[in-house]
Amino acid sequence: MAISAIGLGTMTWGFQNTQAEGFEQMDYALERGINFFDTAEMYAIPPSAETFGTTETIIGKWFASRKRRDEVILATKITGPGLAWIRDGSIINKENIRLALEGSLTRLQTDYIDLYQLHWPNRGSYHFGKTWNYAPKFNVQKEQDNFLEVLHTIKEQIQAGKIRHFGLSNETAWGITKWLQLAEQHDLPRVVSIQNEYSLLCRYFEPDFSEIAINEDCGLLAWSPLCRGLLSGKYLNGARPEGARLTIETRPEHRITPITDAAVSRYAELAKRHELDVCQMAIAFVNSKPYVSSTLIGATNMTQLKTNIDSISLKLSDEVNAEIATIRREYPAPF
Repeated sequence: MAISAIGLGTMTWGFQNTQAEGFEQMDYALERGINFFDTAEMYAIPPSAETFGTTETIIGKWFASRKRRDEVILATKITGPGLAWIRDGSIINKENIRLALEGSLTRLQTDYIDLYQLHWPNRGSYHFGKTWNYAPKFNVQKEQDNFLEVLHTIKEQIQAGKIRHFGLSNETAWGITKWLQLAEQHDLPRVVSIQNEYSLLCRYFEPDFSEIAINEDCGLLAWSPLCRGLLSGKYLNGARPEGARLTIETRPEHRITPITDAAVSRYAELAKRHELDVCQMAIAFVNSKPYVSSTLIGATNMTQLKTNIDSISLKLSDEVNAEIATIRREYPAPF
């Protein structure tokens, strides 16, 4: 079964969205041919001990109710180190993979995960607002030993039928190259995907990472194609709509800057001039990239979901793409 060009992000279910709303989104997405559902053990978001695992639980109840597990390509993630309420904030290793996987399988009410991903590296990375100050400093041998431990564990779980494929998330170019290298050298499971942030405003995946994705057959699962909703324009000039993601977020938001506002305004003006929905334009841009396997959308209401899915049929003109390139040169890294 081929993965759909749009993937259904689920992290709002269990906090911003009720179980009934999650069910409605899954029903509609599957009707529209969206067969890729992405979640994580740490969801719902914002993350907390109270919301941990609730999104997976909602999906599991939907599987039990709808009996359509075989129609879905299901992805989830093991949490990286740092959250005290998840296995005491410990690293991803053999023991924690076993614990996390069993927990996810139970909550999801399934016997297998199609794509099991590492949510973020043990050693850290430049993602989640760390771009400007990230300075790699780690014991290379220790990291490689851990990679091999994880790969052997993933192989065991694949052989046990609990995992079908293995992917990364929020990784670096060095990291994915090392995972691929060690898998080949030791005849261990190969990384099939990389889930990193990618949007009109966040293009760190270009150009080097995209070369790896294409030539190593390890496609990008692009998260936050609307940049946490910023590209919709709803947060311009400090606006905080009631119930919106950044209004209820408990963590600092590094993406909000004067430069970001300026770039968002330019993209909004471009979309308006070409009679395009700015959100559809932003998603269509991501969809068009040859290194993107699936674009992960998230919605808190059905209007958003329908509009975002409709972007599948939108092909941006050469003129629009040229203007996007111009805006990018003016605002190459807003945050």
